[in-house]
Amino acid sequence: MMKNCWPCQAGSNFIEKNSWTVSGILLHVGQQTHLLSKNMSLFPPIRCCVNATDSVLPRGFVALEDKTFVLEPAFNPDNGTHWIYRGENLNLAPGSCGHGFNVSHFVLDTVGGPAHAFGTRHKRHAQRATKYVELIIVADNREFQKQGKDVEKVKQRLAEIANYVDKFYRALNIRVALVGLEVWSDVDRCSVTQDPFTTLHEFLDWRKLKLLPHRPHDNAQLVSGVYFQGTTIGMAPIMSMCTAEQSGGIVMDHSDNPLGAAVTLAHELGHNFGMNHDTPERGCGCRMTVDRGGCIMTPSTGYPFPTVFSSCSKKDLAASLEKGVGMCLFNMPEVKVLYGGQKCGNGYVEEDEECDCGELEECMNPCCNATTCTLKDGAVCAHGQCCEDCQLKPAGTPCRDASNSCDLPEFCTGANPHCPANVYLHDGHACHNVDGYCYNGVCQTHEQQCITLWGPGAKPAPEICFRRVNSAGDPYGNCGKDPKGSFARCEARDASCGKIQCQGGANRPVIGTNAVSIETNIPLQEGGRILCRGTHVYLGDDMPDPGLVLAGTKCGENMMCLNRRCQNVSVFGVHECSVKCSGRGVCNNNKNCHCEAHWSPPFCDKSGFGGSMDSGPMRLAESRSLTVGILVALLSLLAGGLIICLKRKTLAGLLFSSKKNTLEKLRSVGQNRPSSPNQMHSGFLASPARQTPPRPQSTSIYKVCPPLAC
Repeated sequence: MMKNCWPCQAGSNFIEKNSWTVSGILLHVGQQTHLLSKNMSLFPPIRCCVNATDSVLPRGFVALEDKTFVLEPAFNPDNGTHWIYRGENLNLAPGSCGHGFNVSHFVLDTVGGPAHAFGTRHKRHAQRATKYVELIIVADNREFQKQGKDVEKVKQRLAEIANYVDKFYRALNIRVALVGLEVWSDVDRCSVTQDPFTTLHEFLDWRKLKLLPHRPHDNAQLVSGVYFQGTTIGMAPIMSMCTAEQSGGIVMDHSDNPLGAAVTLAHELGHNFGMNHDTPERGCGCRMTVDRGGCIMTPSTGYPFPTVFSSCSKKDLAASLEKGVGMCLFNMPEVKVLYGGQKCGNGYVEEDEECDCGELEECMNPCCNATTCTLKDGAVCAHGQCCEDCQLKPAGTPCRDASNSCDLPEFCTGANPHCPANVYLHDGHACHNVDGYCYNGVCQTHEQQCITLWGPGAKPAPEICFRRVNSAGDPYGNCGKDPKGSFARCEARDASCGKIQCQGGANRPVIGTNAVSIETNIPLQEGGRILCRGTHVYLGDDMPDPGLVLAGTKCGENMMCLNRRCQNVSVFGVHECSVKCSGRGVCNNNKNCHCEAHWSPPFCDKSGFGGSMDSGPMRLAESRSLTVGILVALLSLLAGGLIICLKRKTLAGLLFSSKKNTLEKLRSVGQNRPSSPNQMHSGFLASPARQTPPRPQSTSIYKVCPPLAC
């Protein structure tokens, strides 16, 4: 039997493993013909990913230690003949480059990753918890035409792409669940052109306004049949997972085999997760050498295709999760919406299943029968943070700590083995001692971004730096680009939402070798000058500027940067939501009250167990201690009563004394116990387009401004 093979995507109908043991499937390797037989001991350990349906013959990839082979049906597959060949020999679509592509994206090639960007935070053991990306893949009209105008053929290809991506991410404890496919068979729903920058923004806008309100999901990717300008084959914003505005990307279907597009999609999804490129100066560890494909986040993709992640990618992912990126990934996907139907062994507990620990060879769960997807004798549960030793944890047991000042903790309910879906503070809620406001579960401030760019000791520059530099409307001072691609000047009220301006820190930006400092001297009316430090990152003319202030950053009292404008946080309605919490709780992202420990949801106006309708009840250590104290007192009374009954005559005087002492003890306990919930204390803190100049030899650019210019 071929070991370590498994279907890659939940819910699809795949070829069973024992089908591989049947002799007679003809495979061609180069000029030699081999027969796949039961005698697989001749081969070294392998891993593979195979897709098949009732109407489509199996195809996939097989990794034999240091080589990757691709399995595909032959040109005339009526007799069941398949081709198996090295990954580097994959056919390229006409006009594509055969030795690698330069993948454009919104990323910063950081050295060592962004692990130190946000200071001390509470860790939630996010690496140990399985994350689930509910993915929708969209095929544009050109892709539909490219696949022979066959909708089912396009859907099958997209499903195969998702299967591969899910396989890649399993190694990171992430499942990519395909919850929807959309094929634009008549006309594109948004503008798709050869300009990848414009196409990306058009697609992300369409996703936010049209797709997301009607089909809830975590991330969407456009697979396009259009050939993008230059060598770009994919593009995606960095650290944008779960956001309504930017959780997505675009992928060019550049290879005959869907594995090629799958690697690019996995790469762009990695940028959404916060993964940067595996550049040489980062010293990334990759168990696949370059001639064997390297790792998925390498800056350029060639043949053979990479199928694994590097040590740098894992560090970047861990840092992003600790910052609060990916707040939506801790809930199980709705199994009824998984594309392709249910199947025992796909790792998702579906209808009529009590558990599902994956395929028999990979199942290590002591509570679940992998063959039947049923619980073993005596087991109540098999999966989830609220399941321990096959039994449910008590209600109130913490199952997910708050990861940052905008996150909220979750607790076991006592009735479900899974931790409740992740919740966090409502957008616009104050955080970091009112130095910032929460946005998508993250507290963004100018100071944090300056530290990210310039290292420890950096801080935001005075407001005059933002106003004077960002009013220029050039590559070094702007509020992004307008629809025509020209640099946009910042209005005075929006200056704090343009290019980030800092002071202090390192001598040069710490974010990578392709970043240079932009130092501007501004003369003051009272005499002297002030130094403003910005950054410019050379990523190409069609790239957005990673030196811009991040969305959600505080830009004034009750003000936040949104779409490069400084807007009032009242647009989120956080105040109206908090009012209903009776001053004893905070409003979460579902607009429900998260109550203090001794108050009950939904409105925190009655005594109870704390938490919210979403998070589960908090554990009440004080109440448990009080209960133990009362039980001890009652046992003391019973023991005293027994002694009195036995020695009534001789202990008459002691009886009176014992009663007095007992009453004093109870009175003491009553004094320590709050007389009402009101005594409890809160646990919460309330022009024409400009070309980007060529990269200079120096790592700094100096600008000197006259008193009223710049």
